Amino acid sequence: MPAIQPQMETITLEQYEALPEEKRAEVFDGVVYDMASPSQIHQTISMELSNIIYNYIKSKKGSCQLFSAPFDVKLSDKPLTIVQPDIMVICDRDKLDGKRCNGAPDFIIEIVSPGNPEDDYIRKLYYYRNYGVREYWIVDPRRKTITVNYFERNMLNIQYSFDSTIKVNIYDDLLINFSDIAELLNM
Repeated sequence: MPAIQPQMETITLEQYEALPEEKRAEVFDGVVYDMASPSQIHQTISMELSNIIYNYIKSKKGSCQLFSAPFDVKLSDKPLTIVQPDIMVICDRDKLDGKRCNGAPDFIIEIVSPGNPEDDYIRKLYYYRNYGVREYWIVDPRRKTITVNYFERNMLNIQYSFDSTIKVNIYDDLLINFSDIAELLNM
């Protein structure tokens, strides 16, 4: 007789919203997963990338908006799936309700935490691709790599090093020079 697997308890949107405000968590298929606080390197990379993307959108008078964690993205109601990407660009303002983004952002960047790299490389890759994110980057400070996934063109797991200049595929002319960011981090 096969062993019976214990069922993980799932939560509703109301239960998620009732979690303590200081609790950093994401929900995948109704199951809550705690998130670690970001490191100094993580925050530096996040701020630099956010500034570059924000300034680009502003200079082009673009309609997209940039958000950074913690900001909820509800990918699904049933089962409940809520993520807090490190950086996201949302071009469809109808997805924004004042509390969160309801549906997939156009562009997401996750910065890998040393404690759970499989979260960004496996779990989030799966969810982001299947729920309609157009482009997903994984920035890994420990490995000094950027992995680009441009789902619209089926470009998956394209690897770059921190000395690369990388095109943001959802835009015609946005290039990000990672060597400038690496220099700030003394990498």
